[in-house]
Amino acid sequence: MADPIIVEPAPEEAPRNNWVPAVGPEGTDFLQTVVPEGSRDGVRDAAVSILSKGAPPTVEEGQETGLVIGYVQSGKTMSFETVAALARDNAFQMVIVVAGTSNPLFEQSTGRLRRDLRLDEPGRERRWAHFPNPGNNDATVQAIRNVLDGWRDAGTPEEFKQTVLITVLKNHRRLRNLRDLVRTVGMGGTPVLIIDDEADQASLNTEVAQGQESTTYRCLMDLRQELPNHTYLQYTATPQAPLLISIIDSLSPNFVQVLDPGEDYAGGQEFFGDNAALARVIPPQDVPTNANPLNEPPESLLEALMVFMVGVTVGIREGRNTGNRSMLVHPSHRTAQHREYYNWVRDIFEEWKRILNLPDADPDRQELIEDFRDAYNDLAGTVGHSLPAFDEIVPSFRFAFNSTRLLEVNAVGGRTPPVDWSSTYGWILVGGQAMDRGFTVEGLTVTYMPRGIGVGNADTIQQRARFFGYKRRYLGFCRVYLEQATLTAFQRYVEHEEDIRGQLSVFQDNGRPLNEWKRAFVLDTALEPCRNNVLAFGFTRGRFSDEWVAPRVVLSSDSVVQANRDTVASFIQGLEFVDDQGHQDRTDTQRHQVCADVPLRDVLERLLIQMRITGTTDSQFHMGLLLQLGKALEDDPDEVCTIYRMSPAERRRRGIDDDGEVTNLFQGAAPVEPRERRGEVYPGDQAIREDDEVTIQIHSLDLTPKSEGRGARTVIMESVPVIAVWVPARLARGWLNQEQPGQVG
Repeated sequence: MADPIIVEPAPEEAPRNNWVPAVGPEGTDFLQTVVPEGSRDGVRDAAVSILSKGAPPTVEEGQETGLVIGYVQSGKTMSFETVAALARDNAFQMVIVVAGTSNPLFEQSTGRLRRDLRLDEPGRERRWAHFPNPGNNDATVQAIRNVLDGWRDAGTPEEFKQTVLITVLKNHRRLRNLRDLVRTVGMGGTPVLIIDDEADQASLNTEVAQGQESTTYRCLMDLRQELPNHTYLQYTATPQAPLLISIIDSLSPNFVQVLDPGEDYAGGQEFFGDNAALARVIPPQDVPTNANPLNEPPESLLEALMVFMVGVTVGIREGRNTGNRSMLVHPSHRTAQHREYYNWVRDIFEEWKRILNLPDADPDRQELIEDFRDAYNDLAGTVGHSLPAFDEIVPSFRFAFNSTRLLEVNAVGGRTPPVDWSSTYGWILVGGQAMDRGFTVEGLTVTYMPRGIGVGNADTIQQRARFFGYKRRYLGFCRVYLEQATLTAFQRYVEHEEDIRGQLSVFQDNGRPLNEWKRAFVLDTALEPCRNNVLAFGFTRGRFSDEWVAPRVVLSSDSVVQANRDTVASFIQGLEFVDDQGHQDRTDTQRHQVCADVPLRDVLERLLIQMRITGTTDSQFHMGLLLQLGKALEDDPDEVCTIYRMSPAERRRRGIDDDGEVTNLFQGAAPVEPRERRGEVYPGDQAIREDDEVTIQIHSLDLTPKSEGRGARTVIMESVPVIAVWVPARLARGWLNQEQPGQVG
C-alpha cells in the first residue's frame, strides 16, 4: 500500500519535545516484569515520547494536554502504566488516574494498577502511596503532605521518596472531593500527571451548545485549576469527540501519540478486512425488533454456541486448565432482553449437557454430535491443520460443558457482578452496556451481537468491539455474529480509523501542535463521528460520486488569483496536450485540448493541493475532494486521470454575483433546439470527461458583473483559473470536514 497523501506539507524541523525523560528503576522494573519482551522497546519509546511532550517536572507552572490513541483492547492500560512508572522515575510527585465511570471499571483499573505496579508485593520498596477515591479528611491530607514533604526535604533518602497514586472514579462527587483535597494539601511546586482513561466518555462538556458546563467537565476543570504544574493525558481508542471539540477548550489536546499494537494484536483489519471468514451476518429473521419479536432462540444463536463450545473443548485439551475462553452475547441495552437471552442460553446449555450424558448409541446424542461436527468443520476452515480430529475431541465435550459457566452481566441488582476469571476455563456472558466500554473479556472468542447501530455514532459502535485484542494465536477460533447494519458499520469504520491514525501520526512525528490539524477525515455518511452535544461547531459531510466538484466562489484577491495562475502554469508546463475530438462545427469555446494518462498523484500534489480556495463551503468541499482522491491513491498508487484545457484559444466570460460566486461555470449543449438534436454539435462541458476515471477541467475565465447580463462588457478580473474535477462512482468515499474559528494554517 502506498504512503497516504498528506494534504499539508510537513515542516522540516525535528519533533519539538519539552524535555527528555529518563528511564529509571521504576520504569525498568515495570518493563521487565509486566511488558512482554518483544514489546518492551516499543512500549518504552512511546511512553518516553508521551511524557516528553508534557509539562517538565522542573517548572513551577505549566499545563499540557495530550491525546493518546490506541486500538480497542490493544494495551492502552499498559501504556499509561508505563508512563506512570516513568513519571515516578522523573520526580513526578503525584499521579492521578481517572479510572472509569462505573464501579466495576474503577475496580478493574485500580486492581490492575496495584498488581502491575506491585504495590502489594512483600519486600518491595514503598515507591507508591495509593489513595483510591480519597476524601478531604485530616488523615488523608496529613498522609499526602508527609509524602510530598519527603520530596522537598533534602535529607530524605531516595528509596524513601514515594509518589502519590490516586485512582478516582469519573464521578462529579468523587472529583469534587479530590479537588477539595488537593486544594487543602496545596500543590504549589508539585509536578502532577493526570491520566484520563476512556477520555472521550463523560469528561467532555455535554452542555457546550447551551453555553454552560456539564458537572463532570466542571469538576475536571476545577481540579486542573488547583494543579499549577501538570500534564493531562487523554487515553482512548475512539478520539473523534476530543478532536472535534473547540480547539480553545481546555480539554482539546495540543499533542498526540498514536500507539502501535504488538504483533499478536487482532483488530478491525483482521475481523473485517482480509479475514472476512471470522465475521458472520445474523439474518433479519433472527434479529429481535418490535416488528419481529422472537419467541424462541434463533438458529444463528445455536450455531454460535456450538462453535464456541467446540473451541472450548479444544482449548481445554491444549491449555491444560490454564487461561480462559469466553463468549459474549450482547443483544440490547435493555436488561429485560438480557434476561430473555440468558434464559435461552441456559436452557440450551442444560439440554445439551443432558443429551451428552445419554448413551453413545442414543439417537438424540448422535444427532447432537453431528451438529457439533458441522461447527467443527466451520472452525476447521480458519484454524487449519492444528485442529485435532473431531473424533478425538468428542469424549471431552461433557467435561468442557462442566467447565463453562454462564453469567448475566448487568446492574439490575444495583451492582454489576464481577467475573472471577480464575475460577473456571469457559465463560458465557450475557449483557449490554456493562460490557460496552473498557470492560475486559478474557479469552473472548465468539461474540453474538444482534444489537443494531442505534443513532450510528462511530465511536460508540467501535467501543462495542470487545472481540478485538491480543489473540493471534487462537484467532481461527474467533467468530463475530452481527446484524447486517452493524457489520457494515464496523467494516466502514476500519477505513475511517486508519485514516485518522495516519493523519495524526504525521503530526506526532513532526511535533506540530495538534490545533493546526485540519479536522477532515474519511467517514462513511451512514455514521456520525460522535455525540453532537459535546461539539461547539458543526461540520460538513460529503461523498462525491459520479459528479463534478468545482468551487462556486471564483473571485479572490489579486495575490490569490496570481498564485493560482502560477500553479496552473507550472503544472501544465510538462504535459503534452492534443486537440480533442468532436464535431467540425464546434466554436473555439467548444474546442479543448486533452492530455490522457496523467498520474493522479502528480495532479494531486502539484495542482489540487496547491490551488487556493477562498470560499468557506468551497474549501470544505475541496478538502473532502482531496481526502477522496488520497484514499484512491492508497488503494491504487498507479491511478491516472485525464486533463482538459477548456477553450485554450478563447477565454470565456462568466458572470459573478456580489459574493463572487460564478453563476454558471459549465457551458451547455449545442444546439439547444430542436430537442431531438440537442448536443449534436457540442454535448456540453459536463460531458467532457472519462466516465470511470478522474477528469480535470482547467478553465480560464474573464469575470463580469452578473448585473450587466449576458452581454456584459465590464471585466472585473481577467484570466481567473478555475479547476473542475469529475469523481467517478468507483472512488466514492464519505468524509467529514469541520472548520474551527481561529485555527492556524
